[in-house]
Amino acid sequence: MIPTKPTTTKTWTFVDGDWVEGNPMIMGPQTHAMWMASCVFDGARWFEGVAPDLDLHAQRVNMSAVNLGLQPTETAESIVGYARDGLKKFDGSTAVYIRPMYWAESGGYMGVAADPASTRFCLCLYEAPMIPPSGFSVTQSPFRRPSLETMPTNAKAGCLYPNNARAVVEARSRGFDNALVLDMLGNVAETGTSNVFMAKDGVVFTPAPNGSFLSGITRARNIALLRQAGHEVIEKALKVADFLDADEVFSTGNHSKVVPIIKVEDRDLQPGPIAKKARELYWEWAHSTAA
Repeated sequence: MIPTKPTTTKTWTFVDGDWVEGNPMIMGPQTHAMWMASCVFDGARWFEGVAPDLDLHAQRVNMSAVNLGLQPTETAESIVGYARDGLKKFDGSTAVYIRPMYWAESGGYMGVAADPASTRFCLCLYEAPMIPPSGFSVTQSPFRRPSLETMPTNAKAGCLYPNNARAVVEARSRGFDNALVLDMLGNVAETGTSNVFMAKDGVVFTPAPNGSFLSGITRARNIALLRQAGHEVIEKALKVADFLDADEVFSTGNHSKVVPIIKVEDRDLQPGPIAKKARELYWEWAHSTAA
């Protein structure tokens, strides 16, 4: 039986073919991912009886594994099946975060590269309330998003997140909730935790994917829904000045789907009608098509 540690929220983890309640202790000091960061994950959501785009999140974790040099051991279909089985263990009163993960147990050449054959899988489900759509503030981060030449930005890899974390921590030290993080060319890439959008004169803009940030599944879903509803959505290079001049700004991400940004640097903003519409469209689509 795998030993576990206490958790602050109800948690179930599927590992080695079985469900374990709590936080199973599945890595040791010799585990390659423990010291060489050979791990990837993805995040889907269950809320209000639906799990939108669960299949796409399962597909992406396998893609991330391949891009980091790991060897997926599960099909996307099996990951979806495990998730739906695990969701039955929750009472449905609180939103659940669905996190499939792969990591390397051992290394290859000189211990640095992961040994793909040692790849392990787990699926962690835990209660995690979604944040309310009241909005949050952002400031420009002094830290930048890396490019594919310097980091595995084509994977949702754990090694990328300390950079996001320091952007958020630095912003919060100056009284902001989050940060606008730029790419190496000085264009806005994302916030520290989500993709970002802005609207000006009724037109929606969002940074064009350039390999420096993960073009999210929820991002793509919102672009499609807004376009279907008749909104013009343009993907292009954007500067911080564009966001300071915007009529409204909002973010999209798996954690809380669509949330307005109500302050950019020292400029206060009201939650805008397009962000409100995007959230309504997403909820309507999720409840009509994502069981």
